[in-house]
Amino acid sequence: MQLSKSDYMLFLRHPAWLWLKKHDKAKLPEVDGALQAIFDGGHLFEEYAEKLFPDAVKVGFSFADNNYRSMPKRTQEAIESGAQVILQGRLEGENITCIFDVIQKVGEHEYDLIEIKSSTEVKEDHILDLAFQTIVMENAGLKIRKMFVIHVNNEYVRHGEIEIDKITAKTDITDSVRSHIEETKDLIKKAFSIVESSTLPDFSPRYVGLDALDEWMAIYELLYPQAHPHNIYKLCRLNPELIGQLEDQGIKLIADIPESIKLQSKQQIQTQVTKENKQIINKEKIKEFLSQLTYPLYFFDYETVNPVIPPYDGVRPYQQIPFQYSLHIIDGPNREVAHKEFLHTINTHPGLPLLQQLKKDIGDKGTVLVWHESFEKGRNTELGKMFPEYAQFMSELNERIVDLKTPFSNDWFVDKDFFGSASLKSVLPVLISELSYETLAIKEGTTASRTWKELIFEGKYAEKKDEIIRQLLAYCGMDTLAMVQLFKFLQSIV
Repeated sequence: MQLSKSDYMLFLRHPAWLWLKKHDKAKLPEVDGALQAIFDGGHLFEEYAEKLFPDAVKVGFSFADNNYRSMPKRTQEAIESGAQVILQGRLEGENITCIFDVIQKVGEHEYDLIEIKSSTEVKEDHILDLAFQTIVMENAGLKIRKMFVIHVNNEYVRHGEIEIDKITAKTDITDSVRSHIEETKDLIKKAFSIVESSTLPDFSPRYVGLDALDEWMAIYELLYPQAHPHNIYKLCRLNPELIGQLEDQGIKLIADIPESIKLQSKQQIQTQVTKENKQIINKEKIKEFLSQLTYPLYFFDYETVNPVIPPYDGVRPYQQIPFQYSLHIIDGPNREVAHKEFLHTINTHPGLPLLQQLKKDIGDKGTVLVWHESFEKGRNTELGKMFPEYAQFMSELNERIVDLKTPFSNDWFVDKDFFGSASLKSVLPVLISELSYETLAIKEGTTASRTWKELIFEGKYAEKKDEIIRQLLAYCGMDTLAMVQLFKFLQSIV
């Protein structure tokens, strides 16, 4: 049996996941839209970064051609031909294999190994990834001189055609990789023992690595759909060490966590409301918060796109570009709610038409309510810099912003079913059950962003454009309608 690089990296995230991949793959979740968008961004950046090597030999593979198995032979042929740079080759050595991004010849059978990553900096998993690759390469008879990561330079601002040498950065991580070689060899042996086992390893999140707890929870809910809703794995700000401590004491439910267990403040509050099964409501603080709001009230939300390759001049990699907003408006107490909205539907920079419409819609007086104010304020500041004629308007708009999340993030209102979170999608279904994102075709922001990008940047779904526009408007509109209803809820309890 052969262990690939992807197998090994899965093992590092959790040993049980490697076992499931080899023995019961159906229990691993499929790639969702959000993860696919990350993959797509990585592939796009890789295509650009490969242009740094215009004379390279690219081996590559495609599922359509079913030529994965022939990759080692074709890679060896490229090596023997004396190619100075090889892209997307695959080597094998002692039952382990990897597809590498780049090897660059620096001497007789001596190469630099280069990984292309769409992150803005070197991360721990990049080092561990290259340690595995280095072992494969050296098992296959190559000598590796140095290891590098080519990653995104997020200080780069586009002006005209993309400048490949400026949007990329190259970091030497040779020493870090070499320091992990012996440990990696030991871990490879452990990974093989997991694969060869006939039973699923301990699934506990105490064995999660590489910050993969969110992934762990998604798999856990697939494997154990009947688990108690308030089990210890739903404790907020979870970490593997705390879970290990709770499991060792036989504690399975949040309500059973004893006071002797040291918890963070948010965890303590979550545990308290779960044990007491009643809400925390600080009416005085909520009343004080509401008293600072001045009519007209504007409930405001952006949808944004943040591609790795800047699509327009003046934009950085991963910069959040607003392409849509929703605005619900209440002119005064007991007045009807009005709604205005904007969605850019052509492949040009949406900033200027958005600002022109927003200035008409939002007025110059009254409180602007958002959820998680740093995001909207950040976009306003960026738009003001990008379009200086609107800088003062955006600065004044930011001064009017109040975060409607505050009563929930400050724990003035807590319900056990928030599970320690103050996100809109955690609070809304508990307090306003008649409003649900589940009724929508687009249910969360990453899907909205990806859908708009595919529709507008990539020209997909032309035959369904009107329908998709309605879906995007409905999703963003739900965000601000939800804020309106939560505002009214807060009013009703004080």
